[in-house]
Amino acid sequence: MSIGAIVNAHIQELGGGFMFSREARQYAAETGVDEFFGPYTRGRGGVLGDVDADVVTAAFGFFPEHSIRTAWESVPMPAAKAAHRYALACQDFGRRKLGAFEEAARLAELLETVVAAADPAGLPLFAGWRAVPLPGDAPGRVMQLTYVLRELRGGLHLLAVRAAGITPLQAVLISGSPLNDGPGQARWYGWPEPFEETTDEIRNAWQRAESNTDELIAPAFAALGETAGADLARLVAAAHTATFAR
Repeated sequence: MSIGAIVNAHIQELGGGFMFSREARQYAAETGVDEFFGPYTRGRGGVLGDVDADVVTAAFGFFPEHSIRTAWESVPMPAAKAAHRYALACQDFGRRKLGAFEEAARLAELLETVVAAADPAGLPLFAGWRAVPLPGDAPGRVMQLTYVLRELRGGLHLLAVRAAGITPLQAVLISGSPLNDGPGQARWYGWPEPFEETTDEIRNAWQRAESNTDELIAPAFAALGETAGADLARLVAAAHTATFAR
């Protein structure tokens, strides 16, 4: 199994952990919108600029257009400011959770190597977030870099899903999230019901998309080499434990 596949689950959870944090709630309060989806959409998509909601829908991929438009247009904060505040929330979450993590500097170095090695073609959110300046401190840097890698895999997975011949909704219905089963996740995203049955054919296509995503992301992690790759796997697991330990 490649390093990218080994660290995937921890990267997904580390990179997305700040989205429901007290730091993210503070950012959301500053937007003046008292719910999650609007500030999330504006913050995450803010790196695309003050574009029409269709552009954001295209980049996010797995959400219905009407949900993105409503969320995107609900937040009056300019896109660049929203992205900046979203990045600060991510960094501050890292400082709070990883401030005592002694190997944060080494982990940040390894993550930055992977981020720099990735090809951004076809990945607007990854490219946009990679261009956001990194903080000088290691804990904030680690958390922002894991978020950038989360966007890398998410963008590649969207390409792989479309290439596999299944729709974004079909992929959501299969995969779900740590917080929701597939139908629950689709419902939360705003996809209209009733949902179609997930057939074996769809499930097999989704599995191909997962395997293709692993293959597409592998070259970025290969930039580390075997020894550094093993270090990354160990340190990402340790950072995950430090972040989510109760």
